[in-house]
Amino acid sequence: MYLIRMKNCAFFARHGLFDEEETLGQRFYVDAELTVDPTRPLGDDSMESTVDYGVAFQVIESIITGERRFLIEALAQECGRALAERFPQIKKAEITVRKPNAPVPGVLDYVEVTVVWPG
Repeated sequence: MYLIRMKNCAFFARHGLFDEEETLGQRFYVDAELTVDPTRPLGDDSMESTVDYGVAFQVIESIITGERRFLIEALAQECGRALAERFPQIKKAEITVRKPNAPVPGVLDYVEVTVVWPG
């Protein structure tokens, strides 16, 4: 087994509880740590045995830029589920979604949530 890490995948989307979040939108950042059990030995140097991280990025992008969610927790869970469904070699997906402009009454860099699939 081995890990594939994708860091700071950036997307513009319109998630959140408040109408203003849907109207204005904002940037979201996603990290994915994928535990992969290859279907063939890595020495075979075969793309079919691993996870195509270009396709994995597209899977994440389609979810983050798709249907509005109230919770970034729901986004993270859906990303993990969709990645594991698309790539059966993924045995665990740890997905972190960061929201830099979370509407909180204070100053912070971002709010982030990490979900592990299967959870």
